[in-house]
Amino acid sequence: MTINVSHRPELLRFEAAPGGKLALCNYRLQDKVMTIHHTEVPWQLQGQGVAADLVRATLDWARAEGLHVRPTCNYVASYMRRHPDTHDLLYQPASPATPATPA
Repeated sequence: MTINVSHRPELLRFEAAPGGKLALCNYRLQDKVMTIHHTEVPWQLQGQGVAADLVRATLDWARAEGLHVRPTCNYVASYMRRHPDTHDLLYQPASPATPATPA
């Protein structure tokens, strides 16, 4: 099934409505980091690749915008683990600086 995914930046989400059923991928943005926190697909559309298409479109947009991604949604985290080509998008928090050792 090919679906048309739309970006709704005013709602901070990507969405598709195959068969009139709304599927969503919600995110937050802060300091060039996109936190993808929720993906929702109606039960009638599950198992048809709709969630994968939503996540793929969301990650493609993040890449085009130069963002890093923090996947707090279990589905998105699982998707990214299965797709090594997305690993470069993963947000890596800076480690705290090691305090200088007194001489």
